[in-house]
Amino acid sequence: MFSWLRPSCQLCGLPLESHSTQSLCGACLDWYAPTTRCARCGLPCEIATEQCGQCLTSPPPWHKLYCLGDYRFPLSQSVHQLKYQRQFWQAQPLAGLLAPRIVSPAPLVTCVPLHWRRHAWRGFNQSDVLARQLAQQLGSQYQPRLFSRRLATPPQQGLNKAQRRRNLNQAFVLNSAPSHRHIAIVDDVVTTGSTVRQLCNLLLDVGVESLDIYCICRTPEPGD
Repeated sequence: MFSWLRPSCQLCGLPLESHSTQSLCGACLDWYAPTTRCARCGLPCEIATEQCGQCLTSPPPWHKLYCLGDYRFPLSQSVHQLKYQRQFWQAQPLAGLLAPRIVSPAPLVTCVPLHWRRHAWRGFNQSDVLARQLAQQLGSQYQPRLFSRRLATPPQQGLNKAQRRRNLNQAFVLNSAPSHRHIAIVDDVVTTGSTVRQLCNLLLDVGVESLDIYCICRTPEPGD
């Protein structure tokens, strides 16, 4: 078969094997290999653990965080292309890499909302695009408008942890109390966790018992 007629690796561009069901070649798949992390907060650890020392001291409001890796190449490139270059097709392979790592999927999946003005300006919500793919691949129900963002806060990028929390104070509202007791929230990148923390607290207040976070990148803020 002529090489230019064969599908190519989405990362390096080299032809894939004719029988391959992946969108990445074997060499590039190594970029996405799992790394040792805390299962609770999702941050890198020397050894894999259910709860790191920080989580034992000050546990986050969610119970599990699943991610593909830190915000660096090639994940940073894929997220940027999805978010700012409207390459929506990136969501399917990213979800396909993340879904097998989720051992006990939540029966209900939702996403971090955008304020309507930012949604209108961008034309879509990248977390919604990812969440739809993940829910489909996990066999979970998807509820896209569980939350609304009522305040058009400044972007979180460039703010420290305390500033991020103040920036998001009362920014979100829960539109309806869900019937499921186990829910997953999808975001593209989690850094300090300030955004998903606000959403988790809203769900815990109405009796949700177990919360997971699904994201593409989980990375510490500089200096952590």
